Amino acid sequence: MKIDVNKVNDYTRELSIDVPWDELESDFNSTIKKFSKKIKMPGFRAGKIPRDRLMQQFQSSIEAEFMEDNFQKFYLKGVKQEELIPVNQAEISDVHFHMNEHFSFKVSFEVEPEVTLPKLKKRSLKVQRTKYIHDEHDIEDAITQLRKGHATISTIEDGALEGDYLICTLQKLDESGLPIIGKKYEKQYLRVGNGSFTEDQKDKLIGLKPDDSTRLTLPVNQDGENAEYELTVQNIEREILPMVDEEFLKLINPELESVDALTEDVKKKIESNFEERSKNAFERDLSDALIELANPSFAPSMVENYLTNMVEDVKKQNNGEPMDESKVREHYKPLAERNLKWYSLRKLIIESAEISSSKEDVDVEIKSLIHRTPQSEKEIQNFYKKPSNRQRIEDDLVEKKILEYLEQFAKVKEVEVQTKDLRGQDHEH
Repeated sequence: MKIDVNKVNDYTRELSIDVPWDELESDFNSTIKKFSKKIKMPGFRAGKIPRDRLMQQFQSSIEAEFMEDNFQKFYLKGVKQEELIPVNQAEISDVHFHMNEHFSFKVSFEVEPEVTLPKLKKRSLKVQRTKYIHDEHDIEDAITQLRKGHATISTIEDGALEGDYLICTLQKLDESGLPIIGKKYEKQYLRVGNGSFTEDQKDKLIGLKPDDSTRLTLPVNQDGENAEYELTVQNIEREILPMVDEEFLKLINPELESVDALTEDVKKKIESNFEERSKNAFERDLSDALIELANPSFAPSMVENYLTNMVEDVKKQNNGEPMDESKVREHYKPLAERNLKWYSLRKLIIESAEISSSKEDVDVEIKSLIHRTPQSEKEIQNFYKKPSNRQRIEDDLVEKKILEYLEQFAKVKEVEVQTKDLRGQDHEH
């Protein structure tokens, strides 16, 4: 068997396979025997038809069956011999075979491309580390969120205020302002302003009482189409936030002894959250900087396989709701390409820098998790008895070591960001 390998590009290989007749003859005879058992010919028992009669009538069918049965065999032999690992289904072309002649064909497929790590020197990866400067507004917002978590709902008889919820009936109107039969929607919840889609018409809603009516223009769909509705109020509900007092502190955390202690606790959590955000962004920046420097190629079929898995995940999350698969694929394609590039580079870093994570490393990490939440010790221990969960910690530790390794080649630009800029100017007014 003769094999020629053509490297079409970084990820496509074409094998030209040529097998001489003397290597095929016994297999071909087996195909004839198998074929003769399926054929009924008057005057002959199944499997006992003379060979020359069989070949005279069915040679081309037998040859076709032989090829069908043997493409895979010689293709697999070829990739094994050339030490290639296909990542997609192969395409066969230029097929030639007749009895007493050689069997030749070309087979084209994709492989994971060979990737090389660029020579890394100090300061060759340009990255940014962000320090977030938070303010009082963040602390107030966080305490408000805690209060919202313990809010009560009251039914209001006097006029609606901004932020209240109207439980109402919406009757769709035609262009002349008459009700459209069959387009009446009971028990609808509508928020009065406060950033909701009624923001531009909140003046019509403020002050409304039960049984009052008004006309509103509301969106019909996501394409920006609007329609006129008559809104009739049935009830008004208001979120009543608890006062920040001793009772509230007991609800939040019995260990907090004063409002100042609550503020300090919230402040620490905000700082910790922003530090985590900064760390995640920095690590992402670091891996992106290496991807940009190396710009490794990837097999398109690997991207397609990745996207097929992503589509399956989105389908599960959608619980059978209809979705546009092509839009999902288009949306996730840059992420799929980025992740495949990173996957090939991180493998090389693991090999070249001899990065690994031992059983002891994983045990230390599990102990650290228990130390942070001692009340969950039993659950944590049980959770990490499962090998796949231990594997996840091992992978995370390896990722951490890879990023620590890359950091020595980073040129870091420190940037300060005010959290008020993240909130946007609209909060300032």
